[in-house]
Amino acid sequence: MTTAANVMHTPAHPHHAAADCPNCRAVVSGNFCHECGQETVLHPPSTREFLHEFVGHYVALEGKLWKSLLLLLFRPGQLTLEYINGRRVRYIQPLRLYLTFSLIFFAVAKYTGHDDVPAQPERGQAPAAAAAHDKAAKKDGLVREDEPGEIAEGTVELRKGISNVNAHWGEQADRFSNMSPAERDKVMRTAFSTYVPYAVFLMMPLFALYLKVLYLGSGRRYGEHLLFALHVHGFAFLALTLLIVTPNVLGIVSFVLGLWLVFYTPVAMRRVYGGSRLATGLRWLVLMALHVTGLGLAIGAAFGFGILH
Repeated sequence: MTTAANVMHTPAHPHHAAADCPNCRAVVSGNFCHECGQETVLHPPSTREFLHEFVGHYVALEGKLWKSLLLLLFRPGQLTLEYINGRRVRYIQPLRLYLTFSLIFFAVAKYTGHDDVPAQPERGQAPAAAAAHDKAAKKDGLVREDEPGEIAEGTVELRKGISNVNAHWGEQADRFSNMSPAERDKVMRTAFSTYVPYAVFLMMPLFALYLKVLYLGSGRRYGEHLLFALHVHGFAFLALTLLIVTPNVLGIVSFVLGLWLVFYTPVAMRRVYGGSRLATGLRWLVLMALHVTGLGLAIGAAFGFGILH
């Protein structure tokens, strides 16, 4: 009984400073361990402390988020320069920034997309009603009217193209072509949210390589080009997310965002790398031609893998 009582009345986490660090057992004096940095005064966190720690860690309550956003949105390339010049602690780390805005974009794009596939006529519906249903759908532009045999011909060509690679993919292509429009739409959405993020992320090293070649002799290391790529694409994901959630009635906002999205990269390039407007513009055109081509192929491959997987 005495032992049980002692256990019940012994606090699990004392409020006074321990003589030894509970984490690394180093002898400590003060509120923090000089070896590992852990606090020496421990107690169960209150709800307020827990929420502050959670929000502070993931949303940068101390101001990192807002400082990073201001530079990212309104001063293209400055966030990259700040990191290169050693001012890093005050801002969100580049990879975390990219991954955060990428995750938000793909989540928003997945769950706010409108289902453009019209409902199928109910079983037993009169032929006249079904024909009227199809006519209305085509009139609204929701369903494209295919030429006779077009889908079958496309399926045959697809199977011919991939049969030498993997017979299983041919079966998957057949299965996909025989799906209803609603089922195909679901597969495409799943491929978009599951595989496209990886495809875009894997393009970052290639984007940095393009910059390395375009700015040969600039003295910039490959890692600096990769840093620039993460910041530029982080902004792109943020801008695209804002475009998705902006109401249609705010057309001017969408127009400004779209315009800024187009010209953001050359402005950032000139701030980070320097050079004349003409030279920067030419480099930007080459960069976009290469990147859009590669990105299109990567995204197409991601969709194809999602469909045939």
